Amino acid sequence: MNSFKVFLLMLTLMFLFVWVGYIVGGQGGMIVAFVLAVVMNFISYWYSDRLVLKIYHHARQVTQQDHPRLYAAVSQVQIATKMPMPKVYIVPDKAPNAFATGRNAEHAAVAVTEGLLEILNNKEELEGVIAHEFAHIKNKDMLIGTVVATFVGAIGILASIARWGAILGGHGRNDNRGGLVGLLATAIIAPLVAIVIQSAISRSREYKADAIGARLTGRYRGLSSALKKISSAPKRMNLNQKPATAHLMIVNNFSSKWNTLLFSTHPPVEKRIEKLQELSQQTYYE
Repeated sequence: MNSFKVFLLMLTLMFLFVWVGYIVGGQGGMIVAFVLAVVMNFISYWYSDRLVLKIYHHARQVTQQDHPRLYAAVSQVQIATKMPMPKVYIVPDKAPNAFATGRNAEHAAVAVTEGLLEILNNKEELEGVIAHEFAHIKNKDMLIGTVVATFVGAIGILASIARWGAILGGHGRNDNRGGLVGLLATAIIAPLVAIVIQSAISRSREYKADAIGARLTGRYRGLSSALKKISSAPKRMNLNQKPATAHLMIVNNFSSKWNTLLFSTHPPVEKRIEKLQELSQQTYYE
C-alpha cells in the first residue's frame, strides 16, 4: 500500500512540477521540467538518504566507539524490532530533534541532534525516540518524506523563478499562459499546494509511528516523556531555512497558531502524548 502511495505522490508532484515549468517557460519549460522530474524521481528513490543528509551537511556518521550511548540505544531497538541496523548520524545542532531517511530498511539512516542527546538523559526516552524513527523506516515513511522534501524544494525554486519572471519580464507577456497573472499565480499557488501535500501526508503518519514504535519496544512512557522535553525545549531547529525537511523531524514547532492549524506537518504534541498514554493503558490491561 505504501508503495502505491509513493507512486501516487511522485505522480502528483511531477504533474505540479511540469505545470509550473509550463507556466514559467511554455512548452520548452514543460519539457525541461518533465525531464527534471523523471531524473528527480530516480535520484530521490535511490539516493534519498544521501539527499536529506546532504542538507544537514555537518551530519556525521558515528560508530559504537564514537558514541556508545547512542549506538547502544539504536542497537537495542534494532534487536527489539528485528529490523536491519541503520546507519547512525549525529547532527551538530543544539535544538533537540531526530529523523530517519532512506528508501527501505536495508538502506536507512537514523539521525539525532546533539541537543537531543543532551536533554534525553535516560535510555527509555532515547530508545522511545529511536523506536519512533524505526517505525517510520518500517512503514517506508522516510522514502515518502524524502520524495516530498525533494519536490517541495524544487517547486519552491521554480516558483521563485516565476516570481522573478513576473518582476523582470512578465509585464510584456500576453500568451495563453496568462502572462503576468499566470506567473504571479504560479509563484503563490504552487508552493502552497506543495506545502499542503507535505503536511497532509505527515500528520497521520506521526500518530502511527508513535504507536508502532512504542508497541515494538514498550517505550510508551519513554517516548511520551521525550516528546514533552523536546517540545518544551527553549531551542528550536531553524526549519524555516530548510522547510522541505520539516515533516521528517520527530517534532516541528511553529510560532504561529494559524500556521499550526493549516500547514503543520505534525499533530499537536499534547495529542500525541495523550494517545500514547491511552495505548499504554490498553497494553497494561490486555
